[in-house]
Amino acid sequence: MMYAKLALEGIRKNRQLYYPYILTCVGMVFIYFIISALSHSSMIYYELTGGKNTVTLLQIGRYIIAVFAVIFLFYSNSFLTRRRKKEFGLYNILGMSKSNIARILVWESLITAAVSLAAGIILGGILYKLTELVLVRLMDGEATYSISIAPQAIPETILLFLAIFALLFVSMLLRVRLSDPIDLLKSENVGEKPPKSNWLLGILGIAILGAGYYIAVSIEDPFDALSWFFAAAALVIIGTYLVFIAGSVLLCRILQKNKSYYYKKNHFISVSSMVYRMKRNGAGLASICVLATMVLIMMSSVSCLLAGEEEILYQRYPSEISFSYRVYTAKDLYTGVTDSQKDEIKAIFADKASDYGVEIQNVVSADYLYASCYDVDGTLCFSSTETSNKGIDTSDMNYTMFYAVGLDTYNEITGNAAELNEGEILLYASTDVYSYDELTIGSMGSYTVKEKIDSFIPETEDLSIYGTICVVVPDFEECAPLFTYTEGTEKEDGTNYEGWSISPSLIWEYRFDTGVDSDTQIELYDAVDGDLYAAVKSFNSEGGYSLYNLYSRAEVRGEYYGLYGGLFFLGAVVSAVFLLATVLIIYYKQITEGYEDASRFEIMQKVGMRREDIRKSINSQILTVFFLPLILSALHVVFAFPMIKKILFMFSLDNVALFLTTTLVCFVIFALFYTIVYKITSNAYFKLVSERRQA
Repeated sequence: MMYAKLALEGIRKNRQLYYPYILTCVGMVFIYFIISALSHSSMIYYELTGGKNTVTLLQIGRYIIAVFAVIFLFYSNSFLTRRRKKEFGLYNILGMSKSNIARILVWESLITAAVSLAAGIILGGILYKLTELVLVRLMDGEATYSISIAPQAIPETILLFLAIFALLFVSMLLRVRLSDPIDLLKSENVGEKPPKSNWLLGILGIAILGAGYYIAVSIEDPFDALSWFFAAAALVIIGTYLVFIAGSVLLCRILQKNKSYYYKKNHFISVSSMVYRMKRNGAGLASICVLATMVLIMMSSVSCLLAGEEEILYQRYPSEISFSYRVYTAKDLYTGVTDSQKDEIKAIFADKASDYGVEIQNVVSADYLYASCYDVDGTLCFSSTETSNKGIDTSDMNYTMFYAVGLDTYNEITGNAAELNEGEILLYASTDVYSYDELTIGSMGSYTVKEKIDSFIPETEDLSIYGTICVVVPDFEECAPLFTYTEGTEKEDGTNYEGWSISPSLIWEYRFDTGVDSDTQIELYDAVDGDLYAAVKSFNSEGGYSLYNLYSRAEVRGEYYGLYGGLFFLGAVVSAVFLLATVLIIYYKQITEGYEDASRFEIMQKVGMRREDIRKSINSQILTVFFLPLILSALHVVFAFPMIKKILFMFSLDNVALFLTTTLVCFVIFALFYTIVYKITSNAYFKLVSERRQA
């Protein structure tokens, strides 16, 4: 058992590094076990409205946590191994072979794995129900207090982390086997050469960072924002590392050339010390900055969705019960919704409402025109003939959703008293910038944009990730020319058509409020659905086809709460992992540098440097670089704001004030947390470098 005792003694003597590492392993096991158990929960999947969406998100989160656990634990283990090299070198010099050292590493790995898995799974089992209740509350579901943990979560967790610990052991073993004993013994005394200021690397980093920023602020379309988000994020991450690695060295050089700053005892020592480790320091600071940015963006986004979920629900479903009947027309045939068909649908609702004692109120009945098109510099093209005549390549273009509504209907729904002359329209565009004063709408002709309205999208359940344009025309009959489009160009033999044409459709929307509780609304919704299906099936849409949509706001509320509550929960868990990584990187950075600087400050103490002077020098060193990641992460968030705002629009959230508020609140909370971590770790650094002489 000698090797086991040596392993335990090594863990005890290196407790400043080993205990935080073991706690980190326990935390990762605990988080993965909780996510895995929740993702297999039959209660969430079957009993909660929106539970299927939540389980899908949790399964994705499980893979994210697993990948990050591998990266993070390898990163943490590298700090530990670097500090232990001197110890392993001493064992080797005293007569131990590398196979003997390997046995010590085996025991250390087994002890770490056993403690981490046992503590993480036990802690997960204890806190599982609390976590489940939090998730159920976020989903606006009803809590049950029976405890049932999915059995497959335990072997999944054990197998994953046993594989990770095995890889960590192999990594440590290779480092020891490939190192010379003398090099191991002197590893702590091998300093870095003063790095040279690399202007080219710094300029390249700024250029890459600028490219990422440009992508983030220049994209207008929400669909493009989602497509380019990860490309922009990759550029920002690469640029951040290059800027910190080159910029931190440059910063030290600039401070050294500033005589009024550099030639002071607290600044002189700190800057001189930083110069010799800026390569490694820059990478560590960049990692902190990237993790901080991830936490801020993730938490501000999911917090905004959670806070605005009710607003999103009311925006997409402005009435408690919504019905829309859409008729698609074939070539040259215009078949709308007839008055008799409308009356039949209204009668079905009235009969069922009477059965449930519901009074129909706040009724909206309106006709809209809908079609997909390409928006080409203020001209809406609805067929391949138009685009080919204009020489337009549509292969890289996104569709635009087009709606048209008559002025009378618009005024009735909104309560406005807008007036339009012939050839004028009111325009709503989902993109932030739409500067055209005139809009050409296919065969309908050109119109002058009299006024841009803030929001008005018919059939709001069809909000799309593509751009949306809605026009209010003086007379709805003006939309009729769009229905004359054929399905392309007829061939000479008359048997087929070439090209494409997006057939427009006529939508009749009928929605109302009930004034009753949610359960009664859902009962009415269920009762009317079958009769509506039979009625619509009997309608004759000559030359085309039709479909209908029926929604109950109360019925879809559960799906929304399940989706956004699950997103918030997953975002909070992943953010907690990133915060754990940030704290550990900061801690190891301070401890590692504390050990390296201890001998230097010991010499300074011997020649008369006081503890107060050491404290001032440490504060100068830490403050010079420690808050740079926080400042740059704030800059990253500022430039990411427009892109994230457009991605949130895909979730039907366009409340910029709410997103700005949640972002600022998240940043303030994170900054306070960051400051507390700085205070704690700087005290640990000060203790190491100031008490070595007494020890």
